[in-house]
Amino acid sequence: MDEIKFGTSGWRGIIARDFTFANARIVIKAIAEHLLAGNDEVAGVLIGHDNRFMGEDFSRDAAGVLAAAGIRSWLCGEGVPTPVLAFEILHRRAGGGINFTASHNPPQYNGIKFSPDWGGPALPETTGDLEQRIRQLQSGPAVEAMDYVQAVDQGWVEEIDPHPPYLERLGQLVDVEAIAKAGLRVAFNPLFGVGQGYLDRLLRAEGVEVTSVNHHRDPSFGGQPPEPSAEVMKDFIQLVKNDGRIALGLATDGDADRYGIIDGDGSFIEPNYILPLLLDYLIRSRGIKKAAARSVATSHFLDAVARHHGIEVHETPVGFKYIGELIRDGRILIGGEESAGLTIDGHVPEKDGILACLLVAEMVAVEGKSLGRLLSDLYRRVGSYYTRRVNIRLTSSLQQALKGKLANPPDILAGKKVERLVTIDGSKFLFADGTWILYRLSGTEPVARAYIEAFSPEELERMTKEAVAFISS
Repeated sequence: MDEIKFGTSGWRGIIARDFTFANARIVIKAIAEHLLAGNDEVAGVLIGHDNRFMGEDFSRDAAGVLAAAGIRSWLCGEGVPTPVLAFEILHRRAGGGINFTASHNPPQYNGIKFSPDWGGPALPETTGDLEQRIRQLQSGPAVEAMDYVQAVDQGWVEEIDPHPPYLERLGQLVDVEAIAKAGLRVAFNPLFGVGQGYLDRLLRAEGVEVTSVNHHRDPSFGGQPPEPSAEVMKDFIQLVKNDGRIALGLATDGDADRYGIIDGDGSFIEPNYILPLLLDYLIRSRGIKKAAARSVATSHFLDAVARHHGIEVHETPVGFKYIGELIRDGRILIGGEESAGLTIDGHVPEKDGILACLLVAEMVAVEGKSLGRLLSDLYRRVGSYYTRRVNIRLTSSLQQALKGKLANPPDILAGKKVERLVTIDGSKFLFADGTWILYRLSGTEPVARAYIEAFSPEELERMTKEAVAFISS
């Protein structure tokens, strides 16, 4: 049997090949054992699923496995976003949450995300324990599950609607009334995922005009990965651009933990720009000065805004669990990653694409300016930043050569003297002028990722060529 390995966001596999009921039961049983270790009793566990094939069936089977292990569960009757499940964990003081989702990955995949009782992504010590238990269970007998109807009848499972408490909380965090008063018109694209029925419902309740597309369940996600990127959303970008009345295009991925933002002119605004814009706006609008956080791969544009306001920035390894810890401990106002994960103080310690979209809508409504104008204004105050990420497939010889180069890092790269090397996740070369290059090797495929940041488009082009040449030579 293939190894079941937990990455940054749990385990995923191809449906019917890796992701089977037998394997899913093993993972759920391992979670049950983890929760029961050293505890006589476990608070209930939230169970949810996204819009992928047979999500309801996997959820109900998981409830049966937990019931057989003596653990009660709350099961979300419809598809549920990962951040909503995280909110329910905190709201109900649950022992944890299990979501059947492969997030923004292609439709043939499904996965299991486990969130512990603090509502964020599982930390390495937790995933390590789960992997050890999974290995033991794989060599044992098949995992048993209680019949779902029987589990419900005996009180082991309660079906819930997670909409009301989560929407109430969003109404406290976001000034939806300001969005309505500004007469802002938005387009919303949940990419056939579970974001539908949350963002649009909240806005429409306040009278905001929302144009929705891809707003029904489709387990094939229209034949594309449910990823809110410029590449996947070409048609949506054209819709926003050609409409003439829509101020913003807002999108969420398959499980609504990531976001995609399109300005009224059809420009796709990268997360590397959304994060500093929101930090600046939240400090000015909320009057709160607290530290911010970003991953090592995320733009230092955030740092420039932080310096402007006199606050600290925490740099973390890639993986939202590290930012989630800082949110959990109340140490930051906002935290995010270049891969479109974001949350704020007072909310869940988990990525929330729904919240991110609403905060951007509030910012545009209150400021009365397009994102392009807001970005230009911020450039004038703190300087311009240009970033790029490049994925390069490696032969085995190139992979070994790159590992050797990074183990003995050069003093000069891209024609610049290396001032500092950061190795919390990959190898990040920082130069005296504030530009940088980060190399990260994939742990699952022969791919090197290069992240480059410069202060002009021309310098970005030059540094990108040099960064790629360092790998390929």
